[in-house]
Amino acid sequence: MRTRQYAKGNAMIGRTIGGALMGVEGYCVRIEIQIGFGMANFYTVGLAEGAVRESKVRVRSAFMESDLYFPQTCVTLNLAPADVRKDGSSYDLPIAIAILQANGEFRPAVQDWLDETMIMGELGLTGEIRPIRGVLPLVLAARRAGLKNVIVAPENGAEAALVEGISVYCPQNLRQTYECLHRATPLPQYIAGETHQTGEIYPKDMSEISGQLVARRALEIAASGAHNLLFVGPPGSGKTMLAQRLPTILPRLSFDEALEVTALYSVSGNLGNRSLIETRPFRAPHHSVSDVGLVGGGSISPKPGEISLAHHGVLFLDELPEFKRTVLEVLRQPLEDGSINITRRLQSVRFPSQFMLVASMNACPCGNLGSNLKRCMCRSETIEMYQSRISGPLLDRIDIQLEVAEVSYDDLLRHESAEPSARVRERVEACRALQARRFAGTPIRCNAQMSVREVREYCKLDDAGHEVMRRVVDKLGMSARAHHRILKVARTIADMDEKPRIAKKHLAEAIALRTLDKKRYQCSEPYDVAR
Repeated sequence: MRTRQYAKGNAMIGRTIGGALMGVEGYCVRIEIQIGFGMANFYTVGLAEGAVRESKVRVRSAFMESDLYFPQTCVTLNLAPADVRKDGSSYDLPIAIAILQANGEFRPAVQDWLDETMIMGELGLTGEIRPIRGVLPLVLAARRAGLKNVIVAPENGAEAALVEGISVYCPQNLRQTYECLHRATPLPQYIAGETHQTGEIYPKDMSEISGQLVARRALEIAASGAHNLLFVGPPGSGKTMLAQRLPTILPRLSFDEALEVTALYSVSGNLGNRSLIETRPFRAPHHSVSDVGLVGGGSISPKPGEISLAHHGVLFLDELPEFKRTVLEVLRQPLEDGSINITRRLQSVRFPSQFMLVASMNACPCGNLGSNLKRCMCRSETIEMYQSRISGPLLDRIDIQLEVAEVSYDDLLRHESAEPSARVRERVEACRALQARRFAGTPIRCNAQMSVREVREYCKLDDAGHEVMRRVVDKLGMSARAHHRILKVARTIADMDEKPRIAKKHLAEAIALRTLDKKRYQCSEPYDVAR
């Protein structure tokens, strides 16, 4: 193996550009290597966590297996900015290239090219370049910084190529990278579309639902305005089946929305072999999920949780009262703001979480309250305690609360096919297009996202409508939030009818779709869900 001598005062410097993640946002990291006089040692500075400090072991082994010279003197690695913690294995490849540069292996023209290139990739002990998570937000950060090129693992090439204006290079291993840069020849470049993977296709369809006309109508209204939805009914009434078919009638993701969803899945490591997620997410965590699992977190590098992975899609909570109370309460702020802020001792990150909440529950512990087929044997105190697991503030944030009855035998025997999802989606997309025109030039995309100001502007009522709402609010003791939610749903129903103003019938239907009120949950006697 070759040996090199470094005279005192003649330290060699190499530099490259890597990337780091802060939540779902990427930023550039300057990687500097100094090879100077002194005993053989490897120092790492710049708030590097364990995976970064271990890079020296992987890099040294990769150099040996690739027949490259690793300095036998004092090596200092600096990661800038030095006051931000760095974690992960994506620094292996840029560190290795910086060492090669400090060794004097590259021509000056190569250094100019490296100054316009973000490098990321994990090195195996034999020198192969392995994929990393979070490539999409890192490449977006490279484009924002004015860089022109990125070097990634071949498996990350399709994901990196989603960003326009960036040249993507995908060498197989460290030796191939060295040979190309040493001889100033082009690296293997990724060809857009050669390994593009599409998102999953939903196998379910609305045509499979027997009966449940009111529930189907509620699903269409919820999809048209992105409203939160709660199904209440006995077991076997089709609550889960209905919820699972909601994504099939939602509008297709735009390219910008698909990039946002893909970035979240890439950061969390759930992207798999897909390069772009093209279908709206449907997340259905088990009721044993923890607070961190639902909202995201982590001590060093927080990762998105289920509510962020459901961004621009559906978060389905089956058997809602079985979730821990603390888990459910953390949903309140994301439901209002469309994002979640996770603060730790070392950093604070923000994850987007603009999702539709769809939940289902039984009306009592045995599940038979309101059933036309079975008798409920639960005591009133037991029912009240069971239903009180869902707090009033959380219920206020659920726009549509629908009681679902069992499907009759006659409905099951009918052979005519119900309306398919494709036809329903056409109406939903037309309604969403109307809302897009209404809110053009604002961050609002649908009726459910309206603030109080927009509600007052676009949800005006006539005298008859005001009288209806006055009676409902006074009788049920409804909160201001619940009042605004009803108006938003009424606005969506009017949009579905292509009416510029909310009529009395639109308001009546919106009120009828909010059948579970806080007072009913707190009443001393169990109420009949089918009444």
